[in-house]
Amino acid sequence: MTKILCRSLLAPFCIAYAYAQAGHVVPPEGKLYHGFYWGGVGTDEHDPTEHDVTPGDVERYEQAVGKQTAWIYFSDNWFESRKFPVTMCSWVRDLKKIPYVRLMLRSNVEQGHSEKTFSIQKIIAGDFDADLRAWARDAKNFGSPILIEWGTEPNGNWFSWNGNWNGGPKEGPARYVAAYRHIVNLMRVEGADNLQWVWHVNWLDEPEKKWNRFENYFPGETYCDWVALSAYGPTTPMTRDGTESFAFKMREAYPRLVKIAPGKPIIIAEFGCDLHNPHADAATWAKAALEDLFSSRWPGIVGFCWWNEGWQNDNLKKHDTDMIIREDADLTRVFREESKGPMRRIIRHGQSLHQIYRRFALRRYTRSVSIKALDRRADG
Repeated sequence: MTKILCRSLLAPFCIAYAYAQAGHVVPPEGKLYHGFYWGGVGTDEHDPTEHDVTPGDVERYEQAVGKQTAWIYFSDNWFESRKFPVTMCSWVRDLKKIPYVRLMLRSNVEQGHSEKTFSIQKIIAGDFDADLRAWARDAKNFGSPILIEWGTEPNGNWFSWNGNWNGGPKEGPARYVAAYRHIVNLMRVEGADNLQWVWHVNWLDEPEKKWNRFENYFPGETYCDWVALSAYGPTTPMTRDGTESFAFKMREAYPRLVKIAPGKPIIIAEFGCDLHNPHADAATWAKAALEDLFSSRWPGIVGFCWWNEGWQNDNLKKHDTDMIIREDADLTRVFREESKGPMRRIIRHGQSLHQIYRRFALRRYTRSVSIKALDRRADG
């Protein structure tokens, strides 16, 4: 998701593995996983680093919507630390939820610029191999399942791993794929088989050019266990575009995603709508989205996560974004009601968590193969 910053969230979670041997995770029929992201309210002191969620935030959210969540979604920013976030992952696990880590190799939270420190070229060249290996070893030692993504929304030009910032139409998407595979190969060689890799794209290619279609960023079916979409309504009070329904966005993106990654579990990793946009009522937009999600019209989708955050867009308070469910009584009521009656299909956190720890299995990778050999094999 693109943000304007004036400064500058199932068990998989509770996951039932229908195909544990192949690393595929699906919920029981007719149910969906409910993830949680919390970024807080936008103020002059607001933490924009996307990991300021606390156990108290989780408890308050679950009380508000009347359901237990399955994963906690947060960013791991390498400009802050290159170490595995063991403290945060541990308290998430203590809540009997799955950590969902956005591995963000970036030098700041600002968007719309190229990356100098953690560039794709440097990743491919192996400049961060030692750090990535250490991260992977700590993740392995953590022991229990983790959802992880790198290169979030690559088909959106706001993040520095988009092709626009990495060689343009001819080289950009291919460089992204090479970097993605390099990171996954590296961590697999270290034995971090408890990592479930999520490839996460935006529903709309921005720019809408053939070279920037999200299919061109797909790393290959052996490099992701899940696939994910972001699909937002208007994200600021001033936004005039993006008012299309959630269903409209799915009609555009879902068939493409299923075609390129058949059989992969799909999650709506991010969706949301600003509470004060005059062109789209957030509660109405969310109600339609949830009804469509629970209708099984998109059978590949196994879970969802609303982006609970507010932030400043400029110096005018009335222009601040607010997408926090608990900030709006109507939106809170929608989430509670859509979980009841015929829609009572959200998995509680304890239903199958024990199965993850008992049955968790992923493809095993030969530890003796070098990273360069794996990269070459992928390219060939």
